[in-house]
Amino acid sequence: MSWKEYHSISERYAADAEVEFLAGNYSNALKHYQMAAESELKALQSLGTDKVRTLGVTLISAVSLFYKARQYHQAESLACQYLSTSQLAPFATTEIRALLQTIWSDQVRAESSIRFKSGQVFVSVKGGEVVPGGAPLDLVVQKVESIQSLYYRTTEFLNGLPHRKRGGPSIEIQQTCRPWLFQAPPGSYQFAVAVQEPAQQELFPKSKISVQEISSTFFSILRASVDDPDVALPNLVPDPHYRGTFMKLARNLAPSGKVFEELEIRSAEEARPITILPTTRKSIGDALSRQFPRPKQIEEKEETISGVLRALDLDHDWLEVTADNEHIHIFEVGETVDDLIGPMVNRLVIIQALRKANGKLALLDIQAAE
Repeated sequence: MSWKEYHSISERYAADAEVEFLAGNYSNALKHYQMAAESELKALQSLGTDKVRTLGVTLISAVSLFYKARQYHQAESLACQYLSTSQLAPFATTEIRALLQTIWSDQVRAESSIRFKSGQVFVSVKGGEVVPGGAPLDLVVQKVESIQSLYYRTTEFLNGLPHRKRGGPSIEIQQTCRPWLFQAPPGSYQFAVAVQEPAQQELFPKSKISVQEISSTFFSILRASVDDPDVALPNLVPDPHYRGTFMKLARNLAPSGKVFEELEIRSAEEARPITILPTTRKSIGDALSRQFPRPKQIEEKEETISGVLRALDLDHDWLEVTADNEHIHIFEVGETVDDLIGPMVNRLVIIQALRKANGKLALLDIQAAE
């Protein structure tokens, strides 16, 4: 049989695996992934060394399929076999090395006494001040906090809990969905997030929400917030309070283009990554204005303030920003929630506010400057 025939068979098995996976038939999905991997391996072995690009693409596919089938040893052996030769194009070498790091990370977690859901989410920041393997610590901490908040909020949303405005997630929520940070392959700056399986499976006895569903919904909500906040996101998250919080958390992940230029989130279980650019910040902000308009009186004027968030008291409805050595008090903080604004303290922020007739400023919106 030819490369094309073996590759077509592999594609059919892989498509069947996706159907089984989405249906929750994980055992059948793994079997189909393995059959897809074995067919792709035969396609790879049928190629001559002159087909450099096709060989690289097919090798990446075969290693990925063995990985999805949880056949880590086969995936690792195949990757190392070709890395030790001079047959691979540079793009294939880069991809295979990244896959190897993913395989090794999953193997470490599989051998740990702590149980994690299958797969992981990779987050990479690129451009600007970011260098391969390194990024400003405050930038990374900020993005990690936003991603953690998105996981917790997704868990609360799926469990039908009221929208939380004050304080952090409950202990039960934290134990149900506890994100971990792992080292990821070099190439820009990357880290991996894996979700720990709860030690106590019945924290929500009446709930049938699995860790797999939490992670899948997290990815879907984030994609909809970035790609289609006006149509896809309302269909996915009808509750306006949750939807607004998801949109603002997604916007906090977006670069301004000064410190870094792109943030990418990808998963082995998703066909394409989520790419967040400087334009994403504006598109989500515009969608927030359309979906959550705030009436403005004729005598009121909108102002933009850039400064450092120095203090806040959400219970008494105010915050303080320092801009050009001036301490500015802003009132009517309203529906701003703790896990959105808390991580911004002592960091640069951009505030949209209304200057009222009495001279006081009322908060319209606040976002991290980077």
